Amino acid sequence: MSCSLSPGSRSDALQHGTSGTLPHFLQEPDDAYIVKSNPIKLKCRARPALQIFFKCNGEWVHQSQHQSQEHTDEGTGLKIREVMINVSRQQVEDFHGPEDYWCLCVAWSHLGTSKSRKATVRIAYLRKNFEQDPQGREVPIKGMIVLHCRPPEGVPVAEVEWLKNEEPVGSDGNIDTRADHNLIIQEARLSDSGNYTCLASNIVAKRRSLTATVVIFVNGGWSLWTDWSACNVPCGRGVQKRSRTCTNPAPLNGGAFCEGMSVQKSTCNALCPVDGGWAEWTEWTVCSGECERQRNRECTAPEPKRGGRLCDGAALGTYNCTGGLCTHNLLHDAKPQGLEGSSDVALYSGLAAGVVTVVVLIVAVTLYRRNQSEYGVDVIDSSALTGGFQSFSFKTARQGNPLLISSSLQPDLTVSRTYTSPICFQDSMDKELISQEPSLFDPLPDLKVKVHSSFMVSLGVSERGAEYHAQKAHPQTFPRGLAPDYSGVRVEGTLRERREKSLLAPHAPPTPSRPPLRTSGVLGHAGGRLVVPNTGVSLLVPHGGIAEDTTWEMYMVINQEDSSSTLSEESQEVLLSPEVTYGPPGLDLSCPVAMTIAHCAEFATDNWNIRLKRQTQDNKWEEVMSVEEESTSCYCLLEAQCCHLLLESPGRYALVGEPLSQEAVKRLRLAVFGSADNTNPLGYSLRVYCVDNTPYAFQEVASVERVRGGRLLEEPKTLLFRGNSFSLQLSIQDIPQFLWSIKPFTTCQEFSFSQVWASNQRPLQCAFSLERYSPASSQLSCKISVRQVKGQEQILQVYTSVVESEKEVVPFFTQSNCTTTSLTGSRAFKIPLSIRQRICATFDTANAKGKDWQLLAQKLHIDRNLCYFARQESPSAVILSLWEAQHQDTGDLDSLASALEEIGKVHSSTHSTSSRATTLTTTGTTTRTTTTLGRSTEELDTEFT
Repeated sequence: MSCSLSPGSRSDALQHGTSGTLPHFLQEPDDAYIVKSNPIKLKCRARPALQIFFKCNGEWVHQSQHQSQEHTDEGTGLKIREVMINVSRQQVEDFHGPEDYWCLCVAWSHLGTSKSRKATVRIAYLRKNFEQDPQGREVPIKGMIVLHCRPPEGVPVAEVEWLKNEEPVGSDGNIDTRADHNLIIQEARLSDSGNYTCLASNIVAKRRSLTATVVIFVNGGWSLWTDWSACNVPCGRGVQKRSRTCTNPAPLNGGAFCEGMSVQKSTCNALCPVDGGWAEWTEWTVCSGECERQRNRECTAPEPKRGGRLCDGAALGTYNCTGGLCTHNLLHDAKPQGLEGSSDVALYSGLAAGVVTVVVLIVAVTLYRRNQSEYGVDVIDSSALTGGFQSFSFKTARQGNPLLISSSLQPDLTVSRTYTSPICFQDSMDKELISQEPSLFDPLPDLKVKVHSSFMVSLGVSERGAEYHAQKAHPQTFPRGLAPDYSGVRVEGTLRERREKSLLAPHAPPTPSRPPLRTSGVLGHAGGRLVVPNTGVSLLVPHGGIAEDTTWEMYMVINQEDSSSTLSEESQEVLLSPEVTYGPPGLDLSCPVAMTIAHCAEFATDNWNIRLKRQTQDNKWEEVMSVEEESTSCYCLLEAQCCHLLLESPGRYALVGEPLSQEAVKRLRLAVFGSADNTNPLGYSLRVYCVDNTPYAFQEVASVERVRGGRLLEEPKTLLFRGNSFSLQLSIQDIPQFLWSIKPFTTCQEFSFSQVWASNQRPLQCAFSLERYSPASSQLSCKISVRQVKGQEQILQVYTSVVESEKEVVPFFTQSNCTTTSLTGSRAFKIPLSIRQRICATFDTANAKGKDWQLLAQKLHIDRNLCYFARQESPSAVILSLWEAQHQDTGDLDSLASALEEIGKVHSSTHSTSSRATTLTTTGTTTRTTTTLGRSTEELDTEFT
């Protein structure tokens, strides 16, 4: 473009200033971004300038699109021109050049032109998806944390900001947020745990990344070892131990449990006490003036040490050295008269007092017997309400007295029936049941009971019949009374009270309230069994454990109070079984009782240290034994579901466990119940329970749901819960979306690890509240997932009708009609008494064939801790009691018969051969086997002679 100046223009140039300068831009166009559909403005200002035009993408913008202004600079008098144009989104989108859309300004003066900078115009945007979202981390304390974030693509480039729990994170000496959009924490602290979000923003929008959860965990560390305990035996070779806890620091937020053992054991040798022994007598002294010779000895061979006993006997010996001819008459004659008289008075007074005392005792005993003959059973029962647990004996001459308590009460009216776990007996007072099933209550028929082996036992009619009638004709004793209060345990009424209640209301239906967790029964010399129904807890009192002509009213109670006092505050113990008390405290037994307690531990030697604890008189808990150790005071046989204990002292007992590693496992029972919502006609509630997998722990759930009207919607399932410090999560899935709705924020719920691990037989419950969209929706189907983080998962499938008329009852897995909880006499045992006695007679004494109680224990697979059986008066009887406790549910005698048969085969191979069929028969269970044994009939009949 050329330009020539006319004379008029020249004068204009002089007016604008002819200083010889080109146009100078006071304002050049800036880069701009078009947001959404809003146009942008580009502006230029130059001095001195005759004209200013925009040129975009190499083409002049039409003059009509310019907006111009002109004014004079007051300081210089020069003209200043300002020009502005609009650029629309459509213009930018229609441009398809090799570079971005651009514009510049060209200004004219008298001396030439000047160009401004190029200004680019771009359409602004910000994508939705981040190129890289931050990822959650689990970092040990003091470790480095790096969270990466690559924001979405955008124009202009997005700026990044970090949020922690919705609060901005600033940079400091430990946290850097400026390193290429990343978040770097040099040394992680516990306070750095949280939810982190990357926030990207530009002039268009803001975008949030996915949330990254950062967990700062602490790995467990061992505390210092405790001092070594005292040797566990007072004398000889024993064991001492020391322990440490994973508390320095304790595992936190899923940190690793300490590796290694928490308990160390070491052998020790305790110095035994030394009993004193007499040294040799000294020589006799010469005959003294008292006509005596003396000699002495000292307790120095050896001297008593370390608590040993002193020597028994006299240390000084004397004898008359004149053969009795030497007397001391002079001293006797010199005794004052007054002294002699006073001695005679004291002597006669003492004799008179003794005679009076004897007469008073004779009169009191006579009156006592006369009163009991006159009042009979009523006096006996009233005394039972006020006295303590004591045993009394009466003469056999009173056996036929019809007024005695045993004449009106038959303690052996029931017969054992076969039930699967949990154990339950039927009510002995149910007369209709007795009449309907007479075969169960009739005397046993003539049976021949024999065993396949050299230990063949024959049981005839007269022997079995005598045993049966002996149970009915044992009226000689009764419990003196009930214990007033033993540690809060109340035994429920006397025999007379219970009998009157059953006669007054024989057909009263069982109440739906919580089932009783206690039982009692009167047991005598024949022994018996106590059972707390549906709890996995029972007590076996062997035959002969109670002295003849003596009875005790024994009880068994499950503690339902807070069990926190049972556990040691120093260790990480958890309760694995209910706390069970049996008594009375003054019980006198000649052999141990067998108690069975269900537990919830998945037992492995390397993962658990399980102990038996007993409550002392001052309500503190002491360790009785560890199940891995051998003890002579107690026997513990741990099985998968329960523990069998041989106990000699009444009291309160419980099993506790200390996890030794994260692989320790507790069994949980999961159950889902449902019921209509009383406040909402369209509402329905699902309740999920997590309890320790023992029958007792499930009782509270069953009781509550019966009152609430809940229905069991799926068979309970077992979940193995590991001691890895991770929580238990429950979520509901697959709800029909167009038929049902669920209360917001309740689809996923959680129990913390400590809640589940230390639940101590208490149930944990979470609820899901559902609502039907329409009354026509009567069916509900869904799944409930119960899983431990980094552990096992179980699915509870729910398919039920919420309409009352269409409900199908899924029964509770308890027997709510259990009322009789005790059996006495032979009906309480699986092994007939005659066979038991003959087995004991054979195996208690070792013989040349090697048949002894140790072999019996080996064949029955209860040969651990043999030192306990060795100290018993009849080891075989105790072994058979333990076998009875093991097999109380099934009542199957196969294992016993097989063990005896195997012993017979081993020890009869050298005898003459003959064929004989043998049959072992008991009430309710029949085992028939036929074998060829090398024994003659005469040898078998004389085996036990």
